[in-house]
Amino acid sequence: MSQPPSHAELAALAARHNLPKLGGRPPLPDYLRELWGRRFFCFELARARFRSQNEQDRLGVAWIVLRPLINAAVYGFIFGLLLPSRSRQENFVASLVVGVFIFQFFAACLTDGAKSITGNAGLVRSLHFPRAVLPLATVIEQLLALGPMVVVMLVVTLLTGEPVRLHWLHMVPALALMTLFCTGIAMMTARITIHIRDVTQLLPFITRIVFYLSGIFYATPKSTSGAQGALATVLEFNPVHIYISLVRGAVIVGEPAPAGAWLLGTVFAVAFAVFGFVYFWAAEERYGRE
Repeated sequence: MSQPPSHAELAALAARHNLPKLGGRPPLPDYLRELWGRRFFCFELARARFRSQNEQDRLGVAWIVLRPLINAAVYGFIFGLLLPSRSRQENFVASLVVGVFIFQFFAACLTDGAKSITGNAGLVRSLHFPRAVLPLATVIEQLLALGPMVVVMLVVTLLTGEPVRLHWLHMVPALALMTLFCTGIAMMTARITIHIRDVTQLLPFITRIVFYLSGIFYATPKSTSGAQGALATVLEFNPVHIYISLVRGAVIVGEPAPAGAWLLGTVFAVAFAVFGFVYFWAAEERYGRE
């Protein structure tokens, strides 16, 4: 009985006949072209998941807006009583609603992005497509949910006395930068969760820490020394706080974005999007096999 061919011999045979490796990682340019070709599938997947959210509940998709509104009301009631007035933002109600709604977008991209591969194991193992479709669909799904939240957010700011102004248009580039940032985050956590499944157990604690370090219900400390100075530094370089500040600066007159926020927001968005995508692509052939 002859010996079965070795792995090296099989690889040489495949190369000689131009046979690609099944499930292998394609070169990055080819991967990008294949991903672009699946853009309609990506969008339809996101839209189907968005429509299926809370469809069994009586209020349906209204919970997409009601949930962060209730969170904002709870935080406003608690911290409005606990925090002295000098520690709050100028328009506390509007600032709180903007902070909670924008943070909700980040938190959903983080947690759902982390489960985008592990939660679709059957799809990953049965169909051939660029796996980046799944975390991208997660971000698009959260963008669809963000749309009605932005409308409610603007209504709340108007009810608190903020005027309608052209500055509102600054929300568009601010949210575009945050979407790039969240896309990178979703892809990074999607791959990390493949290697270390226990990360999903830590995500609620991570999101809670980021929440309290994003200046959602308190103003940026003026002091540059001691604990307040350290907190001010953390807020200055916290990407989530930067994007919240950019949106606040667009819709709230008394909350201008900090100096350099646009530059930092652009740097974080591009850096995380590029690194997250390449980091995810580098493990393409491992998805569905671990």
